[in-house]
Amino acid sequence: MRDRAKKNFPRPNDPRVHRIAFMLNEEEYKAVNRYLSKYNIGNKSNWYRSTILTHILKTLEEDYPTLFNENEMRR
Repeated sequence: MRDRAKKNFPRPNDPRVHRIAFMLNEEEYKAVNRYLSKYNIGNKSNWYRSTILTHILKTLEEDYPTLFNENEMRR
């Protein structure tokens, strides 16, 4: 049972097999390249992945269920 639970968590060496692609317009592309150049980021794939996943995890953390809605807690 314990071994099965470990398989649910991502491991650093797990192969990445799911591809996600998206398009940028010219201004967006230039802005990303400027940022990558300014902060000496050489691994674009890792940067995109960590940036997107950081945003997703932060949003999920903020949206956790509570007993009361925000208005009731502020009273």
